[in-house]
Amino acid sequence: MATILSLPSRDDVLRIARSTTDITGQLLDTAGNITRIAINTLDPRDGSGAEALRVLRRTTAELAEASATPEAQEAFYRTVEALTRLGTSGAPLAAHPLGEPARALLTALGEGLLPVLDAVEPAAEEFAAVLRELVEAAAPLLPAGAGLAAGALLAAAPLLRAAAEVLHDSSPELRRIADAVTAAVAPMAPVQAALAQRAATAGADVVRAALPALADLTEAAADSAQAVRPVLVAGEELMITGLERLQPALVAGASRAGRAARATAVRVAAAVSPSGTEGEVLVAVPV
Repeated sequence: MATILSLPSRDDVLRIARSTTDITGQLLDTAGNITRIAINTLDPRDGSGAEALRVLRRTTAELAEASATPEAQEAFYRTVEALTRLGTSGAPLAAHPLGEPARALLTALGEGLLPVLDAVEPAAEEFAAVLRELVEAAAPLLPAGAGLAAGALLAAAPLLRAAAEVLHDSSPELRRIADAVTAAVAPMAPVQAALAQRAATAGADVVRAALPALADLTEAAADSAQAVRPVLVAGEELMITGLERLQPALVAGASRAGRAARATAVRVAAAVSPSGTEGEVLVAVPV
């Protein structure tokens, strides 16, 4: 079995990420100082040619001075060091024996997916158009949905914060769990690989044996569907006709239910309103 090259540990990755973040902050501070210097020196009220040359010389001198500071030099040095370490850690991944098969797999997937994408392009465009119309029609509901989402996020924020605190406090235990799981799973990896190879071989044999029967079944189902197509079409027409006949009754029933609901709401509001005269009840008469 080929030896798998060692990858950087979690602590190394975290240390490199933290170092890169610190370096980025220092570079941003240096860029802010340089920008502030440029804004202070490039005064828009100085419009003469000699003044522009003086401002340019002053800006160049201050930029050189700012770049020559120990903080800027240290930031550049640490940036180069971090990039070198990241490149050294990522080089084994690029030169790994699996790199060439992975590239071949991606190429094969791209070549195989191009005809599929060409075939589904009209349907995808139609679906996108329908989805855009649906979003435009549902635009009045979007603010309410955004409010509900914001409320849900605000409600979940304390839970997430508490979970983060618990995980942060339990870091040693989590590391012990991870080490125990790794120690338990690592010896089983070769056995699992062999079992997976056997399962893949058996599954391929089963699929090869089942494909002819599946093709026959599909052809029989297609022939049956063609035979019963007139019955299906007649059933669909009958159902649509029944819905069209029921539509007036459904609309009338919905209208009556709406008027009854409004009348009930008016009665309830009049009964519980403290400003109304005693014994006075408002009644909504259906039109």
